[in-house]
Amino acid sequence: MPNTKVSQRQVLAGIVPVNNVHPKWTGFKFAQVSGGEITASVEKIYEGGKLRPTVLCAPSEIGDISLTSHYDSDRVASDLGTGIADKLAKLRPLVGRAEYNITIQVFDCDLAVPGTDRVYYKALLVGITEPDGDSSSGAPATFALTFAIQDVESPTN
Repeated sequence: MPNTKVSQRQVLAGIVPVNNVHPKWTGFKFAQVSGGEITASVEKIYEGGKLRPTVLCAPSEIGDISLTSHYDSDRVASDLGTGIADKLAKLRPLVGRAEYNITIQVFDCDLAVPGTDRVYYKALLVGITEPDGDSSSGAPATFALTFAIQDVESPTN
């Protein structure tokens, strides 16, 4: 199998609500994905006179994931817009309560590459970053959703 490099533009994320109460993001792919690092804290114990420590490890933790995309002011999803303003308005009061399953995939020529998915089940929405404004800029406005992560599943080979 060839060792194919992946560009950042090929890593996309989608979210699905755990229950149908929360706003749906059907078919929507976030433009940026960050976070999700897995780390474990350690405690180093220097026992009397030893030059090297004994290392005690704590369980691993997964860092928060932030999903960022371009903002639109549409109140209703249509062929021209995704209804982001409406979705964010519905999500604001649900911060700290809404759970989503997050799927992060690697794409190659617009097709998902099998076996590259990471799925974060029951990720809790813990933050919304609203679009910033700058009257001298023509850059697209972005928003972000931040999720606290419990666990990750990856395909097994």
